[in-house]
Amino acid sequence: MTDSVLEKPLYIKVHESDNVAIVVNNNGLRAGTRFSDGLELIEHVPQGHKVALSDINTAEAIIRYGEIIGYAVRPIARGSWIDESLVELPDAPPLETLPLATKVPAPLPPLEGYTFEGYRNPDGSVGSKNLLGITTSVHCVAGVVDYVVKLIERDLLPRYPNVDGVVALNHLYGCGVAINAPAAVVPIRTIHNLALNPNFGGEVLVVGLGCEKLQPERLLEGTPDVHAISLDDTSIVRLQDEHHVGFQSMVDDILTMADRHPQRLNLRHRETCPASELVVGMQCGAAMPSPA
Repeated sequence: MTDSVLEKPLYIKVHESDNVAIVVNNNGLRAGTRFSDGLELIEHVPQGHKVALSDINTAEAIIRYGEIIGYAVRPIARGSWIDESLVELPDAPPLETLPLATKVPAPLPPLEGYTFEGYRNPDGSVGSKNLLGITTSVHCVAGVVDYVVKLIERDLLPRYPNVDGVVALNHLYGCGVAINAPAAVVPIRTIHNLALNPNFGGEVLVVGLGCEKLQPERLLEGTPDVHAISLDDTSIVRLQDEHHVGFQSMVDDILTMADRHPQRLNLRHRETCPASELVVGMQCGAAMPSPA
C-alpha cells in the first residue's frame, strides 16, 4: 500500500440509511479534511469514532448499521465528531414485547452452478462430514464421555474409514433442574437440535446417569422431528445401571454401544450436492462448520 493511499481520508459507512460513519485513518483526521464525496470535517475526529454525514437535529435518530443507536441531545452539524456525550440512549423495551425479527430480508436469488461432496440424510439435510455424535443427558457424565471419545478415536474409528471422527456434545444441564417449567423447553430443544446436526446422520449415542431430571428419552423426544434420530435400544447408555460394576464396566458398555453406530455411518458415501444445501453455523460473528 502506497503512502498516498494511506494518507487518503477514509470512512466506513455500513448501511445506506446510516447518517454516521467511522473514521479509519491512523490518528484520526483534523478539521478541514475533505473526503472524496465532499464531506468536510469541521473538527478533529479520532480514529474509530463517528462523524455526522448529515445535519442531525435535537432528538433525531442517530443511525448506524441501519439501526437506531441513540438520539441527538443537541443539534449536530454535518462533519462533526459524535462522541458519547452527544448521544442519548433510548429506554430498553420490555423483553416480552420484542418481536423475534424486526426486519425480514428479501429472498436471495438461487445459488446455482456450485456444488460440494456431502452426505445426504434421510430427513433431506446434507452433512459436510460423517461423524459419530455422543450427547449427554446430564453434565455429570461429561468426564466419562471425554475419556471414551479418546478410546473411540484410537481403537474403533480406524476400522471404519468412512467415519471422519467422533464428537462429544457436553453441556451443563440436566441434573436438579425444574424439568417441567415452561422455559425448560429451550435448553432441551437446544441439546436435541445439536444432536440433529446433519454431520451425525441421525446416529447419535446418548450417555446419561439415570437419576437426572432430563432423562435421555425426553432429550431425544424433545421436538417433533425426533424421527431424524435413530432412537432404539442401542442409542442410550445409563451409567447407574445395576449391571455396571466399577468405572471400566461403564466404559466397556459405552464402547459396545458406540461400535454399532459407526458400522451404519461407514455405509454412507459422499454425493454431489448443490451448495444451497450447505448449512453454516455462526459463532462470535465468524462463520464455521458446526461441529468441526
